[in-house]
Amino acid sequence: MAREQLEESIVADGNGKEEEVGVMGIGAADGADDQHGGGKLSMKSLLWHGGSVWDAWFSCASNQVAQVLLTLPYSFSQLGMLSGVLLQIFYGFLGSWTAYLISVLYVEYRSRKEKEGVSFKNHVIQWFEVLDGLLGPYWKAAGLAFNCTFLLFGSVIQLIACASNIYYINDRLDKRTWTYIFGACCATTVFIPSFHNYRIWSFLGLGMTTYTAWYLAIAALLNGQAEGVAHSGPTKLVLYFTGATNILYTFGGHAVTVEIMHAMWKPAKFKYIYLLATLYVFTLTLPSAAAMYWAFGDELLTHSNAFSLLPKTRWRDAAVILMLIHQFITFGFACTPLYFVWEKVIGMHDAKSIFKRALARLPIVVPIWFLAIIFPFFGPINSAVGALLVSFTVYIIPALAHVLTYRTASARMNAAEKPPFFLPSWTGMFVLNMFIVVWVLVVGFGLGGWASMVNFVRQIDTFGLFAKCYQCPKPPVPAAAQSPAPLPHH
Repeated sequence: MAREQLEESIVADGNGKEEEVGVMGIGAADGADDQHGGGKLSMKSLLWHGGSVWDAWFSCASNQVAQVLLTLPYSFSQLGMLSGVLLQIFYGFLGSWTAYLISVLYVEYRSRKEKEGVSFKNHVIQWFEVLDGLLGPYWKAAGLAFNCTFLLFGSVIQLIACASNIYYINDRLDKRTWTYIFGACCATTVFIPSFHNYRIWSFLGLGMTTYTAWYLAIAALLNGQAEGVAHSGPTKLVLYFTGATNILYTFGGHAVTVEIMHAMWKPAKFKYIYLLATLYVFTLTLPSAAAMYWAFGDELLTHSNAFSLLPKTRWRDAAVILMLIHQFITFGFACTPLYFVWEKVIGMHDAKSIFKRALARLPIVVPIWFLAIIFPFFGPINSAVGALLVSFTVYIIPALAHVLTYRTASARMNAAEKPPFFLPSWTGMFVLNMFIVVWVLVVGFGLGGWASMVNFVRQIDTFGLFAKCYQCPKPPVPAAAQSPAPLPHH
């Protein structure tokens, strides 16, 4: 009964849902009546205005795996087949648990605020606000710093991936030039108001990654094992922990969990959505990475983008184009929370005009563009971001925050969400949370941070900052340049 009442307090009815979660001037009149009240379904609400459980599932699954799909075979070559499979499953469930904790803390925060009569009309709740409301300003500062930096570099990674992928269709331009072009294209995400408006994009994005994942698996199997293929991983600790941290990054994509929840009509129903999304993502990441590693083995160590080893066909070109579109969508997913933070800083978050807010958001895109040009290291940058930022943002901070929020008997007694049916003990939850904190701090941040930074510095030493074309094949040397001309006889 308490849980049902909480859901109803968070979102009361059809009109109330949209009134409460609507942002950027979109209110009940813009779609909620069509979708819930009157029984009619307009094209606008069908394509543009989502907030159901299915919308949240598509958003989570689509956002969780994008360009990282192309770097997982590279991680398998660093880890070996067995560790690659086991770590994917381990971090997949670990990530699902911390996403569950984030959803519990969101519901706790929102229910407390609504009991105080606070309205969230035209205001999107974010993770740092949840931490502030439950634990105070120091936690707010930590959440804001880690979350924003992670999302900033998450957007940078999508931009780097766009340039890396398009190069395999059109290599007449170098990757740096493609980064300039796609930076301008991705800047158009400033016009997408909130996560409500990613309904059709999330659906299409998941279809695109599904095609790409199964293309990688089938193409690798049809191509067969490369001549003289070797599977020697793991060979070095640096490579092993770099690969492990990339997998930690893969299943740590829930830095936007709170914003996705807030876009739901009934946020309290989010609890197990991330787990269900992860189970689907396993069907994409495991077969594709395993098949590519089986086919190419150690060759992947110097090819962080899986497309680079597959022959150019119309199927590969289709996969590249679909991934480009999906990376544009994922760029928007990562940037939208940053847009919200910036709007709140400059006092534009409550503005009704889409165009005013879009203009205010543009300064966020510029540093992302610049960083993508400085560090174009597709693959190694994933591991560095995973170790230094994801480890805290989506593993350590949520687990610690949950323990501290419910440390007192009164907090546990009045909790909006009780422990889940599969772990009905508060003590059991606290033990699991502390295990996550220690594991990720030592293995993810400590060993992973050391390994990924060593690898990252190695890329800088090899290719330099502002690399014009990272890991591009070297052009053939003309015959005239290979042998010096004979000296003239006198």
